[in-house]
Amino acid sequence: MLIKPGATLFSYAITRDFGFAPNPFNGICSLATCKPKIRKYAKVGDWVMGVGGSRLKRCKRKCIFLMRVSEIVDFQQYWDDPRFSLKKPSRNGSQVQLLGDNIYHKAQDGTWIQEDSHHSNGDGTINEVNLERDTGSTENVLLSDYFFYFGENAVSIDLGSIGHIRIRDYKKSSINPGTPGEGLIINMTSKYRSTKNMLLGDPISFEHSHKRVDQNTGKLT
Repeated sequence: MLIKPGATLFSYAITRDFGFAPNPFNGICSLATCKPKIRKYAKVGDWVMGVGGSRLKRCKRKCIFLMRVSEIVDFQQYWDDPRFSLKKPSRNGSQVQLLGDNIYHKAQDGTWIQEDSHHSNGDGTINEVNLERDTGSTENVLLSDYFFYFGENAVSIDLGSIGHIRIRDYKKSSINPGTPGEGLIINMTSKYRSTKNMLLGDPISFEHSHKRVDQNTGKLT
């Protein structure tokens, strides 16, 4: 079933697109960091869409990715599950490995371990700001085996139809039968059905895959 009864579309503006959040690699699109409210409230069957924010000028208000949530796991499950081992970061690896988003798990005493990753400090130590933002309100990781990732080849979309004008965090839209949200999903999945679960472009900032980001300042190191 393409659209689950009662499902919701969550749309938000992407400030930075490195291939980390979302992470569209290895056949699964994952949202494991950032956007804690979406990760907290989204359910299996809901849809998540990221559109270019004002800083991504040539992709501004265009669709960077669209995914249907197929599974939700917590950080420890994500870390322990061999299906997602390729999502673990390797700072000496390829660009894709540099951007692995499977970075959180717990030590025996229950404290968080943040793997050396895109969200760590420049020397690989824990970035406490990123740790708190990523884990503070939810441990949910959203996973999708039905997604469309456009990256630097982001596509135009009728955001006005769902009231996605100026939003602070995210926009919730009904995708019940007959709603504009349903029409948007049907149109996108029909138009791009031959490219499902493929990367139609590199992440917009893929050339900076080796850098780290601080979510508080937005600075790269």
